[in-house]
Amino acid sequence: MPTNELGEFLKAHRARLDPREVGLPTQPNRRVAGLRREEVAVLAGVSSDYYTRLEQGRERNPSAPVLDALGRAMRLSLDSREHLYRLAGLNPRLGPATGAEQVHPALVELLDAFPTSAAYVLGPTFDVLATNRVAAALLSPFEGWTNMVRILLGHPQARAVFVDWDEVVTNTVHALRLQSGRFPGDPQIDSLVAELHETSADFRRLWQDRTVGGLSRAFKVFVHPEVGRIELTYQSFDVRDAPAQQLLVGTPAQGSRSADALAYLAAMHA
Repeated sequence: MPTNELGEFLKAHRARLDPREVGLPTQPNRRVAGLRREEVAVLAGVSSDYYTRLEQGRERNPSAPVLDALGRAMRLSLDSREHLYRLAGLNPRLGPATGAEQVHPALVELLDAFPTSAAYVLGPTFDVLATNRVAAALLSPFEGWTNMVRILLGHPQARAVFVDWDEVVTNTVHALRLQSGRFPGDPQIDSLVAELHETSADFRRLWQDRTVGGLSRAFKVFVHPEVGRIELTYQSFDVRDAPAQQLLVGTPAQGSRSADALAYLAAMHA
């Protein structure tokens, strides 16, 4: 694993920028993917030498204004800017997610307040820590598997159940990288990343692009082997009492076939 994470992050995002996106002319004989270092430096208002030292790891303590300028120059999302700050040591790092596997009893009770939705709590490595009855039924094809990243990348039914598998796995790996920045040195995150580097080419490819993004609002389609197609809109919520945990709630449209299928599935597994 590279030790110059800040420089590698900047390099990866620079390579993905189309010059036309930032108002720069393109040339037919251009040999560099994305922007050149000196182009980023001009856009951010820093010297080319200083930016080069950042990428090469010879400068590791950029100021907040410099990071803001780089974020604007590279068109970084809010999650990516947060990650950039953490890599530079300017955002609070939460350290290992100690005790993050314990779900507060009140949160477990809250899951049952969503009787027609699939609600579950995820830990820092996206282990499913607790579910309501509906979520347990929805995830029944993966019985015995508790980690969503391992399910997506290793379970034989994952591609069949998740219709938009490519999008779901991409978002999940990007969210795991965001978690790794929030909780540096967490042994569970580090162990999972090392394991998947060994076992999954898809994971290696997605991890290498250094994109980050939280588990935000999303539309997901499942094809459950017992009831067929289920369409859900997901919302995710951070858990204040346990910052490494997230509550996910997937809700079908009222009166839809998905709502009927989800209710029937939950009754079957009651």
